[in-house]
Amino acid sequence: MLTETRTENTSWEAMNPEQKQALDRELAAMIGGTGTKVPGLGVIVFREGREVYSAFLGSSRLKGEGMLRDLPFARDSRFRVASVSKMFTVFTLLQLQEEGRLELDTDAGVYLGFTLRNPHYPQIPITVRMLASHTSSLRDGKVYSIPPSASVKEFFEPAGQFYEGGAHFAPLGERPGEYFSYCNLNYGLLGTIIEAVTGERFDLYQKQHILRQLSIEGDYVPGNFSPEEFAKLGTVYQKKDAAGKWDESGPWHGKADDYGGVQPQAESVSLQNPYAEDVRQTYSLEGYRPGTNATMLSPAGGLRLSVEELSHALLMMMNGGIYEVRRVLSPASVGEMLAQQWTYSADRENGNSYGGAIPSYGLGVYHVLGNSTARFCRGRELDFVGHTGEAFGLLSSCFFRPGSGDGFVYIINGTAMDVADERSLGRFSSNYIWEEKLTEAICRYCF
Repeated sequence: MLTETRTENTSWEAMNPEQKQALDRELAAMIGGTGTKVPGLGVIVFREGREVYSAFLGSSRLKGEGMLRDLPFARDSRFRVASVSKMFTVFTLLQLQEEGRLELDTDAGVYLGFTLRNPHYPQIPITVRMLASHTSSLRDGKVYSIPPSASVKEFFEPAGQFYEGGAHFAPLGERPGEYFSYCNLNYGLLGTIIEAVTGERFDLYQKQHILRQLSIEGDYVPGNFSPEEFAKLGTVYQKKDAAGKWDESGPWHGKADDYGGVQPQAESVSLQNPYAEDVRQTYSLEGYRPGTNATMLSPAGGLRLSVEELSHALLMMMNGGIYEVRRVLSPASVGEMLAQQWTYSADRENGNSYGGAIPSYGLGVYHVLGNSTARFCRGRELDFVGHTGEAFGLLSSCFFRPGSGDGFVYIINGTAMDVADERSLGRFSSNYIWEEKLTEAICRYCF
């Protein structure tokens, strides 16, 4: 289903009609129900700080129980954007640091209220910066989102319900502050630290102090949307059934936010554990004590945003911390976020680059060099910084070229085949084929 495309002129040599039509055709060809097809996608591209192209294609929700027709993927269709959410957690941390309420290089245990140490490195404090840069030596295990009645301490104490035999600690040789390994639990702890510092629940504080400044109506709790905003919430799909069997010729199965148009109860959360999808029970937030366990709100991946709303964050970062006329972050904070906190070294074996997909990491963002295996463009060396998201079939992205005003955001709300299928591999990069198709087309026609 083709719904909408748009271009605007700017000071650079604008896309001609033939280029726009060619890009429209390439993106429309991605919509479908088998192989590398997807149910829906949305993309916005900027040049020199101005929007120059957008397209919103396919469906945000497919007809089924309670629905007589597909809902088109629109500019304001909202989805659980997965790890792109991490940028917003870091926005909140940096804003609090500017206010003098926390310090990135402080021992995280000072804020959490308990000693946080890798037992293989008991003398090395795990700092807030280490959590944000994934150099903490903590690991996800199978479960990293736990009920609101539990404490995050239970991940780390042998008697804890979620200790998993020590699976949340890296082994000897992966030293805190030096070794990089991507870990969602890091951001669950950061959300808990934000609560401990502010005295407010993570989602409520961020909505008031970050999302509102960015003119974003997004939320981490679907039941807390107004009815009008909930109606914009789309579903994330896969061709994988409840038993875990993939059948790309079969029906789509809703994997995230599949509510059939019926809004869940306010002030309730469903656990989100992509590595243990059966651990998704729903809990009331009534009586929750901020500062004990923000993992159930998923600061690592649970923010629901539209492509339009995601573009507001992109513009803020490209403008040095300003969105429209509001300063959200200082230029220094944006610079600290974008600076390389860790860089992969094959000689030192100092981390997992995930096949070259993450060659270096900042704070809630990573760097994609145009000459690396993570590159977005097939024939041009363009460097970008930002973050991707992947969970339950969704793929999202928010990237820009520092100093240029050039960038893009996109959301894809499902995949018909398993990412482990060899057909999902990119042809010229370490990215997935869906990501590669989108970014290479954007590079070719827009940059």
